[in-house]
Amino acid sequence: MLSLFIGFLISAVMTLFVLKYASLHDGMLDSDLDSVQKVHTHAVPRIGGLSIFVAVALGGAFSAWRQPDVAKDMGMIVLCSAVAFGGGIVEDFTKRVSPFRRLLLTMIAALLGFYLLNARIEHIDLVFGVWVIGQLWITLPLTIFAVAGIANAINIIDGFNGLASIVVLCMLLSLGYVALQVGDSFVLITALLVAGATVGFFVWNYPAGLIFMGDGGAYFLGFMLGELAILLVMRNPQVSTWYAALLLIYPCFETIFSAYRRFFLRGQSPGMPDSIHLHSLIFRRMVVWAIGRRDARALTRCNSMTSPYLWTLSLTAVVPATLLWRHTWALMLCCCLFIAIYIWLYLRIVRFRSPRWLMLHKKK
Repeated sequence: MLSLFIGFLISAVMTLFVLKYASLHDGMLDSDLDSVQKVHTHAVPRIGGLSIFVAVALGGAFSAWRQPDVAKDMGMIVLCSAVAFGGGIVEDFTKRVSPFRRLLLTMIAALLGFYLLNARIEHIDLVFGVWVIGQLWITLPLTIFAVAGIANAINIIDGFNGLASIVVLCMLLSLGYVALQVGDSFVLITALLVAGATVGFFVWNYPAGLIFMGDGGAYFLGFMLGELAILLVMRNPQVSTWYAALLLIYPCFETIFSAYRRFFLRGQSPGMPDSIHLHSLIFRRMVVWAIGRRDARALTRCNSMTSPYLWTLSLTAVVPATLLWRHTWALMLCCCLFIAIYIWLYLRIVRFRSPRWLMLHKKK
Protein backbone atom coordinates (compact mmCIF):
# COMPACT_ATOMS: atom_id res chain seq x y z
CA MET A 1 0.00 0.00 0.00
CA LEU A 2 3.00 2.30 0.43
CA SER A 3 3.51 2.22 -3.34
CA LEU A 4 -0.09 3.34 -3.83
CA PHE A 5 0.34 6.27 -1.45
CA ILE A 6 3.67 7.39 -2.91
CA GLY A 7 2.33 7.30 -6.44
CA PHE A 8 -0.73 9.29 -5.39
CA LEU A 9 1.22 11.93 -3.45
CA ILE A 10 3.79 12.67 -6.17
CA SER A 11 1.18 12.69 -8.93
CA ALA A 12 -1.30 14.90 -7.07
CA VAL A 13 1.34 17.48 -6.10
CA MET A 14 2.92 17.59 -9.55
CA THR A 15 -0.48 17.89 -11.25
CA LEU A 16 -1.24 20.88 -9.04
CA PHE A 17 2.09 22.37 -10.09
CA VAL A 18 1.23 21.81 -13.78
CA LEU A 19 -2.17 23.43 -13.29
CA LYS A 20 -0.57 26.50 -11.78
CA TYR A 21 1.98 27.05 -14.54
CA ALA A 22 0.40 25.51 -17.66
CA SER A 23 -0.99 28.86 -18.80
CA LEU A 24 2.58 30.09 -19.29
CA HIS A 25 2.97 27.81 -22.31
CA ASP A 26 0.24 27.60 -24.96
CA GLY A 27 1.56 24.23 -26.12
CA MET A 28 0.37 22.67 -22.85
CA LEU A 29 -3.25 23.62 -23.53
CA ASP A 30 -5.92 21.72 -25.44
CA SER A 31 -7.51 24.70 -27.20
CA ASP A 32 -8.88 22.87 -30.27
CA LEU A 33 -12.57 23.06 -29.38
CA ASP A 34 -13.94 22.37 -32.88
CA SER A 35 -12.81 18.75 -33.29
CA VAL A 36 -15.61 16.18 -33.52
CA GLN A 37 -14.22 14.45 -30.44
CA LYS A 38 -13.99 17.54 -28.21
CA VAL A 39 -16.66 18.12 -25.58
CA HIS A 40 -15.03 20.79 -23.40
CA THR A 41 -15.74 24.50 -23.75
CA HIS A 42 -12.44 26.18 -22.83
CA ALA A 43 -8.72 25.59 -23.14
CA VAL A 44 -7.48 22.97 -20.67
CA PRO A 45 -3.94 21.72 -19.88
CA ARG A 46 -3.46 18.37 -21.62
CA ILE A 47 -0.21 17.17 -20.05
CA GLY A 48 -1.57 15.35 -16.99
CA GLY A 49 0.25 12.27 -18.24
CA LEU A 50 3.54 13.96 -17.33
CA SER A 51 2.57 13.89 -13.65
CA ILE A 52 1.57 10.23 -13.86
CA PHE A 53 4.81 9.19 -15.57
CA VAL A 54 7.06 11.16 -13.20
CA ALA A 55 5.20 9.75 -10.19
CA VAL A 56 5.71 6.19 -11.45
CA ALA A 57 9.38 6.80 -12.27
CA LEU A 58 10.17 8.33 -8.87
CA GLY A 59 7.97 5.87 -7.00
CA GLY A 60 9.61 3.04 -8.91
CA ALA A 61 13.05 4.23 -7.82
CA PHE A 62 11.87 4.29 -4.20
CA SER A 63 10.34 0.81 -4.50
CA ALA A 64 13.55 -0.52 -6.05
CA TRP A 65 15.53 0.92 -3.13
CA ARG A 66 13.21 -0.70 -0.57
CA GLN A 67 12.94 -4.05 -2.38
CA PRO A 68 16.08 -4.78 -4.41
CA ASP A 69 14.52 -7.97 -5.81
CA VAL A 70 12.24 -5.87 -8.05
CA ALA A 71 14.83 -3.22 -8.91
CA LYS A 72 15.90 -4.63 -12.28
CA ASP A 73 12.38 -5.24 -13.58
CA MET A 74 11.20 -1.87 -12.26
CA GLY A 75 13.98 -0.08 -14.08
CA MET A 76 13.32 -1.98 -17.29
CA ILE A 77 9.57 -1.34 -17.34
CA VAL A 78 10.04 2.39 -16.70
CA LEU A 79 12.65 2.50 -19.48
CA CYS A 80 10.39 0.70 -21.95
CA SER A 81 7.35 2.77 -21.04
CA ALA A 82 9.31 5.99 -21.56
CA VAL A 83 9.39 5.25 -25.30
CA ALA A 84 5.60 4.92 -25.51
CA PHE A 85 5.12 7.91 -23.24
CA GLY A 86 7.59 10.00 -25.24
CA GLY A 87 5.60 9.94 -28.47
CA GLY A 88 2.42 10.90 -26.65
CA ILE A 89 3.86 13.73 -24.55
CA VAL A 90 5.62 15.28 -27.55
CA GLU A 91 2.27 15.25 -29.35
CA ASP A 92 0.67 16.89 -26.30
CA PHE A 93 3.18 19.74 -26.47
CA THR A 94 3.58 20.14 -30.24
CA LYS A 95 0.49 18.49 -31.81
CA ARG A 96 2.80 17.33 -34.61
CA VAL A 97 3.23 13.61 -33.91
CA SER A 98 0.94 11.58 -36.16
CA PRO A 99 -1.11 8.65 -34.78
CA PHE A 100 1.02 6.28 -36.86
CA ARG A 101 4.26 7.53 -35.29
CA ARG A 102 2.80 7.29 -31.79
CA LEU A 103 1.67 3.75 -32.50
CA LEU A 104 5.09 2.89 -33.95
CA LEU A 105 6.85 4.17 -30.82
CA THR A 106 4.51 2.09 -28.66
CA MET A 107 5.36 -0.97 -30.76
CA ILE A 108 9.06 -0.23 -30.24
CA ALA A 109 8.40 -0.01 -26.49
CA ALA A 110 6.65 -3.40 -26.63
CA LEU A 111 9.62 -4.82 -28.56
CA LEU A 112 11.96 -3.61 -25.82
CA GLY A 113 9.67 -5.17 -23.20
CA PHE A 114 9.72 -8.43 -25.15
CA TYR A 115 13.50 -8.73 -24.76
CA LEU A 116 14.31 -6.74 -21.62
CA LEU A 117 11.38 -7.88 -19.45
CA ASN A 118 10.59 -11.15 -21.20
CA ALA A 119 7.02 -9.84 -21.52
CA ARG A 120 5.87 -12.12 -24.32
CA ILE A 121 2.74 -14.09 -25.15
CA GLU A 122 3.99 -17.68 -25.24
CA HIS A 123 0.79 -19.61 -24.59
CA ILE A 124 -2.98 -19.26 -24.78
CA ASP A 125 -5.27 -21.24 -22.51
CA LEU A 126 -8.03 -23.31 -24.08
CA VAL A 127 -10.96 -25.07 -22.41
CA PHE A 128 -9.32 -28.49 -22.67
CA GLY A 129 -5.65 -27.61 -22.77
CA VAL A 130 -3.05 -24.99 -23.60
CA TRP A 131 -1.79 -23.78 -26.96
CA VAL A 132 1.96 -23.33 -26.51
CA ILE A 133 3.37 -20.81 -28.97
CA GLY A 134 6.94 -21.82 -29.59
CA GLN A 135 7.59 -19.92 -32.81
CA LEU A 136 9.24 -16.51 -32.49
CA TRP A 137 7.60 -15.31 -35.70
CA ILE A 138 4.20 -15.76 -34.01
CA THR A 139 4.83 -14.72 -30.42
CA LEU A 140 6.85 -11.58 -31.29
CA PRO A 141 4.31 -9.82 -33.54
CA LEU A 142 1.42 -11.10 -31.40
CA THR A 143 2.94 -9.52 -28.30
CA ILE A 144 3.83 -6.25 -30.01
CA PHE A 145 0.41 -5.78 -31.59
CA ALA A 146 -1.35 -6.73 -28.35
CA VAL A 147 0.52 -4.18 -26.23
CA ALA A 148 0.32 -1.44 -28.86
CA GLY A 149 -3.36 -2.20 -29.37
CA ILE A 150 -4.13 -1.87 -25.66
CA ALA A 151 -2.25 1.45 -25.46
CA ASN A 152 -4.15 2.78 -28.47
CA ALA A 153 -7.43 1.52 -26.99
CA ILE A 154 -6.92 3.51 -23.78
CA ASN A 155 -6.23 6.58 -25.88
CA ILE A 156 -9.50 6.07 -27.75
CA ILE A 157 -11.68 5.89 -24.62
CA ASP A 158 -9.95 8.94 -23.12
CA GLY A 159 -12.72 11.35 -24.09
CA PHE A 160 -14.49 12.41 -20.92
CA ASN A 161 -13.51 13.59 -17.46
CA GLY A 162 -12.48 10.61 -15.34
CA LEU A 163 -13.42 7.99 -17.93
CA ALA A 164 -10.05 6.49 -18.85
CA SER A 165 -8.49 7.05 -15.43
CA ILE A 166 -11.14 5.13 -13.48
CA VAL A 167 -11.32 2.35 -16.07
CA VAL A 168 -7.53 1.98 -15.86
CA LEU A 169 -7.60 2.24 -12.07
CA CYS A 170 -10.07 -0.64 -11.72
CA MET A 171 -7.97 -2.79 -14.04
CA LEU A 172 -4.77 -2.01 -12.15
CA LEU A 173 -6.37 -2.87 -8.81
CA SER A 174 -7.57 -6.15 -10.29
CA LEU A 175 -4.05 -6.93 -11.52
CA GLY A 176 -2.71 -6.11 -8.07
CA TYR A 177 -5.27 -8.38 -6.39
CA VAL A 178 -4.52 -11.37 -8.62
CA ALA A 179 -0.77 -10.73 -8.31
CA LEU A 180 -1.21 -10.85 -4.52
CA GLN A 181 -3.02 -14.20 -4.81
CA VAL A 182 -0.18 -15.78 -6.80
CA GLY A 183 2.70 -14.04 -4.98
CA ASP A 184 3.99 -11.93 -7.88
CA SER A 185 5.51 -9.03 -5.95
CA PHE A 186 6.74 -7.08 -8.98
CA VAL A 187 3.34 -6.93 -10.68
CA LEU A 188 1.68 -6.13 -7.34
CA ILE A 189 4.01 -3.23 -6.48
CA THR A 190 3.97 -1.80 -10.00
CA ALA A 191 0.19 -2.06 -10.36
CA LEU A 192 -0.35 -0.27 -7.04
CA LEU A 193 2.23 2.39 -7.92
CA VAL A 194 0.60 3.18 -11.25
CA ALA A 195 -2.85 3.05 -9.62
CA GLY A 196 -1.77 5.61 -7.02
CA ALA A 197 -0.36 7.92 -9.72
CA THR A 198 -3.63 7.61 -11.63
CA VAL A 199 -5.68 8.61 -8.57
CA GLY A 200 -3.38 11.60 -8.02
CA PHE A 201 -4.28 12.80 -11.51
CA PHE A 202 -7.97 11.88 -11.15
CA VAL A 203 -8.64 14.20 -8.21
CA TRP A 204 -7.83 17.17 -10.46
CA ASN A 205 -9.49 15.76 -13.58
CA TYR A 206 -12.90 14.82 -12.18
CA PRO A 207 -15.52 16.20 -12.18
CA ALA A 208 -14.49 19.69 -13.32
CA GLY A 209 -11.92 18.63 -15.94
CA LEU A 210 -9.21 21.01 -14.74
CA ILE A 211 -6.57 18.96 -16.60
CA PHE A 212 -6.51 16.15 -19.18
CA MET A 213 -4.10 13.20 -19.24
CA GLY A 214 -3.41 13.71 -22.95
CA ASP A 215 -1.84 11.24 -25.34
CA GLY A 216 1.23 10.86 -23.13
CA GLY A 217 -0.83 9.67 -20.18
CA ALA A 218 -3.11 7.46 -22.26
CA TYR A 219 -0.27 5.69 -24.09
CA PHE A 220 1.74 5.31 -20.91
CA LEU A 221 -1.14 3.81 -18.90
CA GLY A 222 -2.19 1.59 -21.80
CA PHE A 223 1.36 0.32 -22.20
CA MET A 224 1.69 -0.41 -18.49
CA LEU A 225 -1.63 -2.29 -18.48
CA GLY A 226 -0.56 -4.41 -21.43
CA GLU A 227 2.87 -5.22 -20.03
CA LEU A 228 1.63 -6.03 -16.52
CA ALA A 229 -1.21 -8.21 -17.82
CA ILE A 230 1.18 -10.19 -20.03
CA LEU A 231 3.77 -10.56 -17.29
CA LEU A 232 1.15 -11.73 -14.78
CA VAL A 233 -0.41 -14.44 -16.93
CA MET A 234 2.83 -15.65 -18.51
CA ARG A 235 4.87 -15.85 -15.28
CA ASN A 236 2.02 -17.46 -13.35
CA PRO A 237 0.46 -20.33 -15.35
CA GLN A 238 -2.35 -20.71 -12.79
CA VAL A 239 -3.74 -17.36 -14.05
CA SER A 240 -5.72 -17.97 -17.23
CA THR A 241 -4.77 -15.92 -20.28
CA TRP A 242 -8.50 -15.24 -20.63
CA TYR A 243 -8.30 -13.28 -17.39
CA ALA A 244 -6.29 -10.63 -19.25
CA ALA A 245 -8.66 -10.82 -22.23
CA LEU A 246 -11.75 -10.20 -20.10
CA LEU A 247 -10.04 -7.60 -17.91
CA LEU A 248 -9.11 -5.44 -20.91
CA ILE A 249 -12.08 -6.21 -23.13
CA TYR A 250 -13.93 -2.90 -22.83
CA PRO A 251 -11.30 -0.57 -24.38
CA CYS A 252 -10.04 -3.30 -26.74
CA PHE A 253 -13.46 -4.23 -28.10
CA GLU A 254 -14.37 -0.54 -28.37
CA THR A 255 -11.34 -0.12 -30.64
CA ILE A 256 -12.03 -3.22 -32.74
CA PHE A 257 -15.73 -2.42 -33.11
CA SER A 258 -15.00 1.21 -34.03
CA ALA A 259 -12.44 0.16 -36.66
CA TYR A 260 -14.92 -2.34 -38.16
CA ARG A 261 -17.72 0.21 -38.17
CA ARG A 262 -15.66 2.94 -39.80
CA PHE A 263 -13.84 0.81 -42.38
CA PHE A 264 -16.43 -1.77 -43.43
CA LEU A 265 -19.73 0.04 -42.79
CA ARG A 266 -18.79 3.65 -43.56
CA GLY A 267 -15.80 3.24 -45.88
CA GLN A 268 -13.61 5.54 -43.80
CA SER A 269 -10.11 5.23 -42.44
CA PRO A 270 -10.08 3.67 -38.95
CA GLY A 271 -7.59 6.36 -37.93
CA MET A 272 -9.95 9.26 -38.58
CA PRO A 273 -11.58 11.13 -35.65
CA ASP A 274 -14.94 9.64 -34.73
CA SER A 275 -17.90 11.21 -32.97
CA ILE A 276 -20.01 8.06 -32.58
CA HIS A 277 -17.99 5.99 -30.16
CA LEU A 278 -20.21 4.49 -27.48
CA HIS A 279 -19.14 7.11 -24.94
CA SER A 280 -19.90 9.90 -27.44
CA LEU A 281 -23.38 8.49 -28.10
CA ILE A 282 -24.15 8.25 -24.39
CA PHE A 283 -23.03 11.86 -23.96
CA ARG A 284 -25.04 13.32 -26.85
CA ARG A 285 -28.13 11.13 -26.96
CA MET A 286 -28.68 10.41 -23.29
CA VAL A 287 -26.96 12.86 -20.96
CA VAL A 288 -27.11 16.12 -23.00
CA TRP A 289 -30.68 15.29 -24.02
CA ALA A 290 -31.66 14.87 -20.38
CA ILE A 291 -29.93 18.04 -19.16
CA GLY A 292 -31.28 20.08 -22.06
CA ARG A 293 -29.08 23.16 -21.72
CA ARG A 294 -25.88 23.61 -23.75
CA ASP A 295 -24.10 26.40 -21.91
CA ALA A 296 -20.56 25.85 -20.68
CA ARG A 297 -21.57 24.92 -17.15
CA ALA A 298 -24.16 22.40 -18.33
CA LEU A 299 -21.78 20.80 -20.82
CA THR A 300 -19.13 20.36 -18.11
CA ARG A 301 -21.76 18.68 -15.95
CA CYS A 302 -22.82 16.45 -18.86
CA ASN A 303 -19.17 15.56 -19.44
CA SER A 304 -18.71 14.32 -15.88
CA MET A 305 -22.09 12.54 -15.84
CA THR A 306 -21.18 10.46 -18.91
CA SER A 307 -18.21 8.66 -17.39
CA PRO A 308 -20.10 6.64 -14.72
CA TYR A 309 -22.06 4.85 -17.48
CA LEU A 310 -18.80 3.56 -18.95
CA TRP A 311 -17.26 2.83 -15.54
CA THR A 312 -20.21 0.53 -14.91
CA LEU A 313 -19.89 -1.12 -18.30
CA SER A 314 -16.19 -1.73 -17.71
CA LEU A 315 -16.88 -3.22 -14.27
CA THR A 316 -19.18 -5.84 -15.84
CA ALA A 317 -15.92 -7.28 -17.22
CA VAL A 318 -13.40 -6.34 -14.52
CA VAL A 319 -15.38 -7.83 -11.61
CA PRO A 320 -15.93 -11.32 -13.11
CA ALA A 321 -12.33 -11.33 -14.39
CA THR A 322 -11.09 -10.65 -10.87
CA LEU A 323 -13.29 -13.33 -9.31
CA LEU A 324 -12.75 -16.01 -12.00
CA TRP A 325 -9.08 -15.41 -12.81
CA ARG A 326 -8.19 -19.09 -12.96
CA HIS A 327 -11.33 -20.51 -14.69
CA THR A 328 -10.78 -20.39 -18.45
CA TRP A 329 -14.20 -21.60 -19.56
CA ALA A 330 -16.03 -19.09 -17.34
CA LEU A 331 -13.81 -16.23 -18.51
CA MET A 332 -14.43 -17.13 -22.16
CA LEU A 333 -18.18 -17.16 -21.53
CA CYS A 334 -18.01 -13.76 -19.84
CA CYS A 335 -16.10 -12.36 -22.83
CA CYS A 336 -18.91 -13.48 -25.13
CA LEU A 337 -21.53 -12.01 -22.81
CA PHE A 338 -19.73 -8.67 -22.64
CA ILE A 339 -19.51 -8.44 -26.43
CA ALA A 340 -23.22 -9.22 -26.73
CA ILE A 341 -24.11 -6.56 -24.13
CA TYR A 342 -21.89 -3.96 -25.79
CA ILE A 343 -23.34 -4.51 -29.28
CA TRP A 344 -26.93 -4.58 -27.96
CA LEU A 345 -26.40 -1.35 -26.04
CA TYR A 346 -24.67 0.38 -28.95
CA LEU A 347 -27.40 -0.55 -31.44
CA ARG A 348 -30.15 0.57 -29.09
CA ILE A 349 -28.55 3.99 -28.55
CA VAL A 350 -27.54 4.59 -32.19
CA ARG A 351 -31.14 3.87 -33.25
CA PHE A 352 -32.48 6.33 -30.67
CA ARG A 353 -33.99 3.52 -28.63
CA SER A 354 -31.91 3.82 -25.47
CA PRO A 355 -33.14 1.55 -22.64
CA ARG A 356 -35.43 3.56 -20.37
CA TRP A 357 -33.71 2.32 -17.22
CA LEU A 358 -30.53 4.02 -18.43
CA MET A 359 -32.15 7.34 -19.21
CA LEU A 360 -31.92 10.34 -16.93
CA HIS A 361 -35.05 12.36 -16.24
CA LYS A 362 -35.22 15.17 -18.80
CA LYS A 363 -35.05 18.65 -17.35
CA LYS A 364 -37.95 20.99 -18.11
